[in-house]
Amino acid sequence: MFGSNGLAPKQAEAQAPEGLVRDTTTQGFRQDVIAESMQQPVLVDFWAPWCGPCKQLTPVIEKVVKAAGGKVKLVKMNIDEHPQIPGQLGIQSIPAVIAFQRGQPVDGFMGAVPESQIKQFIERLVGPLGPGATAEMILAAQGAAEAGDPASAMDLYAAVLTQEPENLSAIAGMAKLQLDMGDIEAARQILALAPADKAQDAALAGVRAAIDLAEQAAALGDVAGLARAVEANPKDHQARFDLALALNAHQRREEAVDQLIAIIRADRAWMEDGARKQLVQFFEAWGPMDDAAISGRRKLSALLFS
Repeated sequence: MFGSNGLAPKQAEAQAPEGLVRDTTTQGFRQDVIAESMQQPVLVDFWAPWCGPCKQLTPVIEKVVKAAGGKVKLVKMNIDEHPQIPGQLGIQSIPAVIAFQRGQPVDGFMGAVPESQIKQFIERLVGPLGPGATAEMILAAQGAAEAGDPASAMDLYAAVLTQEPENLSAIAGMAKLQLDMGDIEAARQILALAPADKAQDAALAGVRAAIDLAEQAAALGDVAGLARAVEANPKDHQARFDLALALNAHQRREEAVDQLIAIIRADRAWMEDGARKQLVQFFEAWGPMDDAAISGRRKLSALLFS
């Protein structure tokens, strides 16, 4: 098999520039990631020695990064030895890969995804690397869902599952469609299609988090009432926290992020860092490629690293 540059994989890898893959530490993060990402995108692979899926992902992502010929770099961080950075960025499940560009987190994914999806991920940052039919169908399904065509999205996810019955992205996508249509029970049933040994995968965790948020929001008051309470007393962090949940339930994600950021800025220790933890749950529920999640991670990163 030959890559898009006409070289066999081993030949292409041999011609890849040096220094594309390295390990980093808490102290080295600013140089290895923040500074380096001013030159080209840097992928940060958060992993741990005990993580089985991490061992599956690492050789695949290294292969794709090397095949990209210097367009992107890979930096690996052991979260057991260096927990501070992943903790501040809200990394709760591994493997997790976050892309940094121009000093800011811009995209990401979680779980040991197939090589085709890793290629698609990098292509969004640097341009075409090569084909991937299943990943293209996943992206087409996501596009259809965003365009307000859930029927087409569901058909595309179903087509993926006929080829890859255990494709967690397709299962999670179908479940999220049901949740968006207000059918929480159907969403739970679709999640149950995942193999038992993969039930805790990050691709499914986001949908479970979204289900939890939907159930939380159902017990809250209306947005207008909570907004009035915050306006009357800006230091009422509980009202602001509840307002963030209610805003999220009404798909006003950017506003929800801003309310939680306001709490973190005013009192990081409130409710044992509760605002940041809730923000992390939002990111998990929305998915790493969601615009509000990307923007929210930038805001959180700017606040924590400034």
